[in-house]
Amino acid sequence: MTYQLGAALTDAIVLAIIAKGDTYGYSISQEMKKVTDLKESTLYPVLRRLQNHGYLGTYDQPFQGRNRKYYYLTPEGKKQYQHFVDEWITYRAGIEEIILGGTKNGQE
Repeated sequence: MTYQLGAALTDAIVLAIIAKGDTYGYSISQEMKKVTDLKESTLYPVLRRLQNHGYLGTYDQPFQGRNRKYYYLTPEGKKQYQHFVDEWITYRAGIEEIILGGTKNGQE
């Protein structure tokens, strides 16, 4: 991907994925691979940081004879996710205004 993924955007993407429903690390990493080349080894520190900030909770679920850790948004995580959505809408509009020059899809 041409554009770098900063910490805030990474956090926003992770929270957006989890906002769709409780999920586990590997599933999150596969979803993230659709838009970025973020490695799984990078994802887990992000998940821990979000958990330490109180945005994520976890629980274990048995799967094929072992436990799988699931992540879910806490009430604070839902607020942070909405904050990211609101910020993204504003940011995207500003970037599109600059890149597309205020025209629809860059066409005049």
